[in-house]
Amino acid sequence: MFVGAHVSISGGPEKAVSEALAIGAKSMGIYTGSQRTWYRKPLSNIAISEFKRACQENNFPPHLIMPHASYLINLGSTETEILKKSRMQFILEMQRMEQLGLTLYNFHAGSNVGQVETDKSLQQVADALNEAHSQTNSIITVIENTAGSGHTLGCTFEEIRKIIDKVKDKSRMGVTLDTNHLFAAGYDIRTRESCEKVFKEFNEKIGFDLLRGVHLNDSKRELNSRVDRHENIGKGSIGLECFKTILNDERFANLPLILETEGPYDEEIKLLNSLID
Repeated sequence: MFVGAHVSISGGPEKAVSEALAIGAKSMGIYTGSQRTWYRKPLSNIAISEFKRACQENNFPPHLIMPHASYLINLGSTETEILKKSRMQFILEMQRMEQLGLTLYNFHAGSNVGQVETDKSLQQVADALNEAHSQTNSIITVIENTAGSGHTLGCTFEEIRKIIDKVKDKSRMGVTLDTNHLFAAGYDIRTRESCEKVFKEFNEKIGFDLLRGVHLNDSKRELNSRVDRHENIGKGSIGLECFKTILNDERFANLPLILETEGPYDEEIKLLNSLID
């Protein structure tokens, strides 16, 4: 099991590897740039080569590194200018990942703010993915389930499946499961038995063959709250049994299992590893 955390690329992408090593991470999530601006400074050849070298020397293969799309991106937006910028940024970030030799691009489908019917929005997201796939070579776009707040798309397995079905090249699609988002959206994962029920539904409606990673987060709020508020592992409404179940299920082996909590990450990684039988 490759437990890790979201780490910073401040100072250059190779710095993320050093931070991951310092906390005992075996996988990592990163952003490709600042979350506060649409601008992305071009990657230098030195930064690219240093990142690739650091990953190779420290056993971080591409399938254990899962960059997260900018939160400014909204592929479900009903505002023409925001949608245009989102599509351009989405492609730009995928191209930056290709420069870094990475393969998995985690993203949220976005929100239509309740202004248009859901199926129309899901088609709009799929159209953006088809465009992005045509402008890049091999990046797998990995859709993350959402908590369902603010009319966010992709909070149910059915909605995720509909997006995937509308994408032309399904070999370029994957899924990330966020435990906090699952719980907030109404999927009860507090016990081994309830986890198995949810995972069975996931397998039937989407398929474990499409699973590319997991975001390990407890929840500050109650089941079906539709509120995206991450809590440290074992200190929220989900509890430890969910994470113990995941960490002892071979279907989650060889995937990036990434923390997005308040930390400290080194302690949480030790806690999660201690749950492995």
